[in-house]
Amino acid sequence: MNREKLLCPSMMCANFGNLKGEIEQLEAAGFDIFHMDVMDGNFVPNFGMGLQDIEYICRKATKPCDIHLMIQKPYDYIDKFTNMGCKIIYIHPEADIHVCRTLQKIRDTGAKAGIAINPGTSFETVENMLYLCDYVLIMSVNPGFAGQKYLDFITKKTIRFVDEAEKYGGYKVMIDGGCSPNKIAELSKIGVSGFILGTSALFGKGRPYNEIIKELRSL
Repeated sequence: MNREKLLCPSMMCANFGNLKGEIEQLEAAGFDIFHMDVMDGNFVPNFGMGLQDIEYICRKATKPCDIHLMIQKPYDYIDKFTNMGCKIIYIHPEADIHVCRTLQKIRDTGAKAGIAINPGTSFETVENMLYLCDYVLIMSVNPGFAGQKYLDFITKKTIRFVDEAEKYGGYKVMIDGGCSPNKIAELSKIGVSGFILGTSALFGKGRPYNEIIKELRSL
């Protein structure tokens, strides 16, 4: 595939002691979307980014911000995050008894709607929801914690989502979890549109972000 991949820093992994500097450096380097995780300690056994941090990133960033809601009853929080400025909202179908209603509400606010696909969630389980999706975020690790290794059996499912995208309106397929440079190169070739970048490829490397993005763009 020759289209340019979307490279999305996972801000949960950023240096919160210098959040303003992180935003400025990532934008200057040319990354595409700021990715932010919200966890409630219930749907996943962890707590994610604070609302004040999310609001700050949305306010300071000039690039789009997305939000990954790993929470129960996401419908109740759509307005909160779109009002902050989030342009893409991902929900988990297992956390919402009326998924299509929630996806439609996201679109009605003017944001892009997405679903997050857990490792154990099949294509068939979410097939009818895909008509309302602008993005599909495939979890290649179990959600809730950074630094996990990519689960290789996810690749077969990813190919299915990529191959079926046009049938359901042309959603973009994104990968979240264990996105090492090798995996980015491999999955770009099968048509994955974008990657959530954490500690496997971006943060904690001790290198300038502009050097890293140049290498990732070339893969």
